[in-house]
Order: sequence, then C-alpha cells, then structure tokens
Amino acid sequence: MKFEQPLIAGKLLRRYKRFLADIELKDGTVVTAHCPNSGSMKTCDRPGWEVRLSESNNPKRKLKYTWEMVHNGRCWIGINTILANKVAVEGVKEGVIKELQGYTEWRTEVKYGQNSRVDLWLAKDGQQCFVEIKNVTLVEEDGYYYFPDAVTTRGQKHLNELAEMVKNGHRAVMLFLLQRNDGSIFKPADHIDPQYGRLLREVYQKGVEILPYLADVSPTEIKVTQKIDFELE
Repeated sequence: MKFEQPLIAGKLLRRYKRFLADIELKDGTVVTAHCPNSGSMKTCDRPGWEVRLSESNNPKRKLKYTWEMVHNGRCWIGINTILANKVAVEGVKEGVIKELQGYTEWRTEVKYGQNSRVDLWLAKDGQQCFVEIKNVTLVEEDGYYYFPDAVTTRGQKHLNELAEMVKNGHRAVMLFLLQRNDGSIFKPADHIDPQYGRLLREVYQKGVEILPYLADVSPTEIKVTQKIDFELE
C-alpha cells in the first residue's frame, strides 16, 4: 500500500485520551493529530521519537492530521490499525500470503456469526474461508512479537466466531500483521490478556489457522513481506 501523498515528519510530544497525540513539526509548530489505535501502544509512544503524519483536506474533519507511524531508533512501526486490513488484502491479492491463494471470490467486511463482520471472506466452488486480521505493534525486551497490547473482549469474540465457522465446515484464519521488523517470533500476550491467550490456543486446536506475517513499514509504503514462526507454549 503506497501512501498517495507524502507523509509529514514530526516528533512525538505525547499521546493522550487514546485517540489524540501532540506532534511537533519540523518548523516547530505543534499540532494535535488523530491516533488511529485503540490499544495501549506499549513500546510505540515514547516522547521524542520521530513520527510521520498524513494530512486530510476534508473540511468536515475535526483533526487535520493522522498519526501513521513512529520510529523507535531501529525501525518504523505502523500504528494505524485502520490500514492493517488494506495492507493484508493487498498481500493476498499480490500472492505474498501464500496460504490464502486459489480463491475466486473475495469480499471485505462480511457479516457472519453473532452480529460480527469478518475482515476478509474468500470462496471457491462453495468452500468458504473467513479471515480476521489484527495489527501487531508490540515487541518487548525478549524480542517476541505480542498480541494484544491491551485486554480485548472484541478480539476474544472474534476467536470464538472463527471457531464456530470451523465447526460449521468452513476454513477460518487468524492473520496477524506485524507492522515492525525488530522482533523474532509471534506469541499471544498472556501477561496482558490471559483470556485471549487461552482462547487462541483453544481455537487453534479446533482448527483455526494462525498466520503471522511481517509488513515492511516505510514513509512511502507498507507492504507484506514474509511469514514468521509462532509459539503457543
């Protein structure tokens, strides 16, 4: 996914009220940007770190700028969870996510389960595949990628919905998009949301597939690159 307009450079001053961030631009101007990430953003929001913003010309928007990514001194980290689906779907279309090839139909945001919408629905010859996509931004000192970075009852619900699809004879996939490249192996964050970790292991045993894929994040483009290993023990 290429950014249509050049991103704006700045420095993070603070993130607050979950969806707001104060950013100092190169000319010294301080702006308030929308933070499109509802998680804790642990290891992603240190004051002083370099950031990139997108700018909107929509006069109806309350905030002109959107915080897209941050640099921790080692790599860019894509913090915009809204883009994760678009990047992952491009990865499927371009053949990078090899496990999801061969389907002739695909749609996004399809209703399923108990009042839910699946991020990506694929089908071929009557065989359906339901794919939930989660954006991963947390890497801790042990070098592991972790999800979630905050307790997520919504994420727990999605795991149960996927397990139900498998029970009904369909294929179900939990796709984790890792929007940074300074980690090694993916693991559920049991120390943050033990219930999510327990459920992820349960649904995996029931047939829900786990696909952690790296994304290369830069100020010009975010693209899926390769699959990495995961641990559930």
